[in-house]
Amino acid sequence: MATVTTPTTWARLRSHFAVDAAMAVGAAALMLVMHAVRGFPTLADSKGDNDSVMRLVQVRDLLAGQGWFDLTQYRMGLEGGFEMHWSRLVDLPIALLVAGFGEPAALVIWPTVLFAVALFLTVRAARALGGEWAVLPAAVIGGLALYFVDLFPPAALDHHNIQLVLALATFLCLVNARVQRHAGLVAGACAALMLAVGMEAAPYVAAACATAAIGFLVGNDGDARVARGFGAAFAIVGAVALAATVPMRDWLAVQCDAFSFPQASLAVLGGAGLAAIAATPALAASPRRRLAGLMVLGGLAAALLLAAFPQCLADPYADLDPRLQRYWLSAVSEAQSVVSVLRSDPAMFAGFYVTPLIALGVCGWAVVRERGDRAWIVAAAFLAIAMLVSFWQVRGAMFSVPLAAVPLAAWVGGLRRRVELKRGALPQLAMVAGWLASLNIVWQLAALPLKPTPEAGSGDEMTKLERCYALSDYTTLGALPAGLVLAVSNQGSTILGATDHRVLNGPYHRNNAGNLAALDMLMGNPHTAADTAQRLGVTYVALCRGNPETTSLRRWAPEGLLATLFAGNTPSWLVPVAGTADAPIEIWRVRDHR
Repeated sequence: MATVTTPTTWARLRSHFAVDAAMAVGAAALMLVMHAVRGFPTLADSKGDNDSVMRLVQVRDLLAGQGWFDLTQYRMGLEGGFEMHWSRLVDLPIALLVAGFGEPAALVIWPTVLFAVALFLTVRAARALGGEWAVLPAAVIGGLALYFVDLFPPAALDHHNIQLVLALATFLCLVNARVQRHAGLVAGACAALMLAVGMEAAPYVAAACATAAIGFLVGNDGDARVARGFGAAFAIVGAVALAATVPMRDWLAVQCDAFSFPQASLAVLGGAGLAAIAATPALAASPRRRLAGLMVLGGLAAALLLAAFPQCLADPYADLDPRLQRYWLSAVSEAQSVVSVLRSDPAMFAGFYVTPLIALGVCGWAVVRERGDRAWIVAAAFLAIAMLVSFWQVRGAMFSVPLAAVPLAAWVGGLRRRVELKRGALPQLAMVAGWLASLNIVWQLAALPLKPTPEAGSGDEMTKLERCYALSDYTTLGALPAGLVLAVSNQGSTILGATDHRVLNGPYHRNNAGNLAALDMLMGNPHTAADTAQRLGVTYVALCRGNPETTSLRRWAPEGLLATLFAGNTPSWLVPVAGTADAPIEIWRVRDHR
């Protein structure tokens, strides 16, 4: 399983470029056909992907004339809305597709293209690690892993899919850095873009920066070239991203949860500093001098962070109201830790964590066997960081599972080659076992019997009801005169996407005031909620019985407004909207007592 990193091999890799691209495009086409046969269900039902719906709303606002630098979501929250923390860098290509091909086509094209690119990068990385024998396993294992993490179905506009593509591109370039002349430049640019898109990528960006810096410290002239390119591109793209996405008046503003002055200044300092050290013969002449230069650079970056932006070292949700942390954030499924996932859903744990653990073991074994091979060290570093993030929050598995496909493909490729060289039952059994062990779905199915039996009253009796993520569920609500809707936060994005209404709350931490006001009304005394509704101008109250958030809130507040409505009791200040009593969404109009 020796890594293929010689110049001759790079020429061979280039010669297979078209083959790898065709394989990725073919897999994407197959996935598209599968969705088409099913009627593209995710176009009409988000299945709870609130961020993708909200992204579409943001793109629509941009195309309708909202300013490029104006990220305010005016239809969510208290009067005036709140500023979203997302990047226009993701809005732009989607908006161009919508303008050129129409919204339905854009919703299909964008995630399908990203899937093809992600699989292509996976195959290329596996070929670099494991040679020709790893290509077929990469296409199969990588394709299934990308499908498993569910970031690429039609209408998937959430920025995590483009971040994953950029992470895979960064990873591939660093694996091939010594033999591909401009790999450092491309890796630095992709890392900066990854960070500019969203702060969730910070750990992977840190891994890329550390890889470039440590490679320069212990490597040769080729590694110095990589460090120069990486640092220069990281600094330049970071600065350009700030100028392109933040208005000049806010260039010095500090936003810890979005790309702003702190992130851009650290990118410029760190990137330019690394490039300068690697380009200065006096500083790059010996390992000791390189270490001294990097230590000074690290000290300057740490001093800047501690002196100017200490608040960005705090918990990103530290400013969230304690009630929202308890009743909203703690219930967000993708924010659960590995311990919570293991306790509540062993099958989910098996699907998200077993293959990355196996892949990390493969990387460790390969590093020892190949005596510290650089490419395998890069693979181990990226995968280890992704796994640590997934241990903290399960959403990190969206990166660790696809990244794991690369070393797993190289491993299975080695087993395939062994079958070719050594005939017999044992190598064949080992190959079959390797294939099965590399597939997430196998581990998830194997763990299904371990899933705990639901307790009585746990809310599982509601799972057969509509969860109200389908656009058709909002037909009646959308036909009503535009107003302000009170509903659970899980419905907020879909209400914006399916109707012209405003909505008080949604699953976004910057909407602290609106989310808190809605939570207090839904969980509070129905009579007290009436006063708040009148003060805030609430027009409608919408109840989705089958939504998991509804189940949780009525369990936490059995005497609250939501539980009262669920029980069939209507407070005097609400009037039922005709025809919605048996609909997926029950609607009440607020009486105007003014």
